[in-house]
Amino acid sequence: MTSHAIRHVRVTPIAFRDPPLLNAAGIHEPWALRSIIEIETDSGLIGINESYGDLPMLDALAKAAPALTGLSPWALNDMETRVAALVTPKQTSSEFLGTQVSLAPGTHVSKTVAKVISAFEVAMMDLQGQLANAPVVDLLGGAARPAVPFSAYLFFKYAEHIEKPYAPDPFGEGITPEQMVAQARRMIDQYGFKSIKLKAGALPPEQEVAALLALSKAFPGAPLRIDPNANWTVATSLKVVEQLRGVLEYYEDPAPGLDGMAAVAAACEVPLATNMVVTDLKEFRRNAEMGCPVKIVLSDHHYWGGLRATQRLALMCETFGLGLSMHSNSHLGISLTAMTHLAASVPQLSYACDTHYPWQDDEVVQGGRLAFEDGSLRVPTTPGLGVQIDREALARLNNNYLNTTIRNRDDLAQMRKYDPSFTGHQPRF
Repeated sequence: MTSHAIRHVRVTPIAFRDPPLLNAAGIHEPWALRSIIEIETDSGLIGINESYGDLPMLDALAKAAPALTGLSPWALNDMETRVAALVTPKQTSSEFLGTQVSLAPGTHVSKTVAKVISAFEVAMMDLQGQLANAPVVDLLGGAARPAVPFSAYLFFKYAEHIEKPYAPDPFGEGITPEQMVAQARRMIDQYGFKSIKLKAGALPPEQEVAALLALSKAFPGAPLRIDPNANWTVATSLKVVEQLRGVLEYYEDPAPGLDGMAAVAAACEVPLATNMVVTDLKEFRRNAEMGCPVKIVLSDHHYWGGLRATQRLALMCETFGLGLSMHSNSHLGISLTAMTHLAASVPQLSYACDTHYPWQDDEVVQGGRLAFEDGSLRVPTTPGLGVQIDREALARLNNNYLNTTIRNRDDLAQMRKYDPSFTGHQPRF
């Protein structure tokens, strides 16, 4: 009888080009880091996934990987127990309270267990799908929709990195309202997106408001969102939302912390969304106990603990009458495909999902870049995730990693190369 027990886990760090995108923490570094996970069985089947690629994540994956040896690809509960036993941080949860509000919740030490579980879970479910001859979405209960809508994700940006490690990206500079309208038009023409999100918190608020108003005029009727990553005070947040009256679909993380968000919500008619202050079920409970000032949770299976954990979150959102969508980070096709399977399986998905994918120009899957149709990605119907690794591309992107000194994303340090006085203090405006 053929054994499908797990015999080996491979983790390959990769790096790919990232444009000089501005945000509340500073500016993107020239190279984005990710990891490619491969789980191989005795029978030779390989399940794949893509996750974070910073050094602490690579260390955690390496520490946990041996615990999967001998497990069935179906043994997700056993995997979770073994991972938690090996990589649970020694600090108590109370020691994390000062770090919970951050631009990148996926970097929290408190998210280590959830991130590693997710990294392995998706690869194991890819194996399950291959064994069952079914797409991952069917393992999650089936597709509630045949395609998943995504949003145009705009960034204020410089034309090129100060270090000029490669040619400028085709979007060029994005600072003025006119440039941001051109950025949106290029993205919408290429991908067909129906809604628009503007990453804010990088420039003075009046400049960012002017850009969003220009977008509203240029794309009448398109749902618009703005996300300053908690870089505005409550007073600034309320001033901005008044200037954008009648324009916003939702208002994402304007002020720091759940208390700050609650203060904005008390005087604001636009629903508040977050991927910063409701990032686990403990924070979900606190939001509920406060009367749900946050009305929309932007989930992320990478740090919520995987696909199944995010489905549980979806049920909680439905129970409390909250909206649900999905947050993104710089990612490639494996991560985006997993996200698509998950989003398709959630009936109550309320809004088009975020994706950084248009900002990346490389790929690690066979066949190259994934194709959007009318702003959406069709849900794969082939077994497992429905994508396979391009070995030549993987080797090339791993070589990028080996040839860069970046091992942890640091937008603050990168920004200080442009502006040595930049402090990254939040809220800045």
